[in-house]
Amino acid sequence: AAVAAVATTTEGDALGERKLYIGEATNNVAEYRALLLGLELARELGADEVEVVNDSELVARQIGGEYKVKHAGLKPLFLEAMESLRGFHKWAVRPVRREQNARADELVNEALDDALA
Repeated sequence: AAVAAVATTTEGDALGERKLYIGEATNNVAEYRALLLGLELARELGADEVEVVNDSELVARQIGGEYKVKHAGLKPLFLEAMESLRGFHKWAVRPVRREQNARADELVNEALDDALA
């Protein structure tokens, strides 16, 4: 599995991006690891507000408080994400369809290709 994050301005201009091969992981673990990677990137760029846009409805709804985190393997990642979000003055989260997250998907594929090369 691999994860990626793209940081943009509110107008959609790219500010930075990251990709990381994480080895074997479930899709939901990868989605949380991508969220954490994106929050780290936002912090490094000096953001004090962040809108998390991801293509995992489960993660978005868990972070947004609509769904409980029942899976024991996701609880530590959820807690780490919530702690990281508390470091921002303001934050929001919203899910999007995978097609609207194309650059992050490209970066994930690049990270996988790099790891397998």
